[in-house]
Amino acid sequence: MPRVPESHLTARRDQILDAATARFAANGFQATGMADVIAASGLSAGAVYRYFRSKDELIAAIVERVLGEAAARFDVLLRQEPVPDPAGAVATAVRMVADVAGRGSVDLTRVAVQAWGEALRNPEVHAVVDRAYRTIRGFFVEVVRRGQRAGTLPADADPHHLGATMLSAVLGFLLQRLLLGDLDPAAYTEALRVSWVGAPGSVAPGSVALGSDG
Repeated sequence: MPRVPESHLTARRDQILDAATARFAANGFQATGMADVIAASGLSAGAVYRYFRSKDELIAAIVERVLGEAAARFDVLLRQEPVPDPAGAVATAVRMVADVAGRGSVDLTRVAVQAWGEALRNPEVHAVVDRAYRTIRGFFVEVVRRGQRAGTLPADADPHHLGATMLSAVLGFLLQRLLLGDLDPAAYTEALRVSWVGAPGSVAPGSVALGSDG
């Protein structure tokens, strides 16, 4: 038999992942069965199971795809010069969340949130989530370290925990946007600036001055 081109295999795999992502985003991981994915993909059961032997394997692949893309975009940001200050980094991340949510026919942030719960029961998904979010948090930690080297952040600030609070601010936006639906990215990041720094021009002694995102 002639060898199937790699491009064809990749296209088929992407076709399955696209269909599954849409179904999972709409109905959740637990309420969506492989039969739903097969029907949505337009392929035979044999074709789908050729690529993914189980729903857990399919979920892990989707989470890897969604969070891997986010981590890759952060990595690109980190290579830019100058790297944004903490407030700018959070503002950029919040805009990225809004962009991902509004791009295409599927809100991928719905899948990302479901991955949090799935990671608590599925070790394979947990490994993917752990790796992706540690990468993203590492971006914020590096922003803090560069700010310390530049003298714009206190030298005694803990980069790890300050980076963690920055990540929490982004994840909080993502979650509240999905649950409450009343957040504006620009207003949210400006409110964060006020809560971190205080009123314009009034930085308390020893506080972390976050500067401007441009």
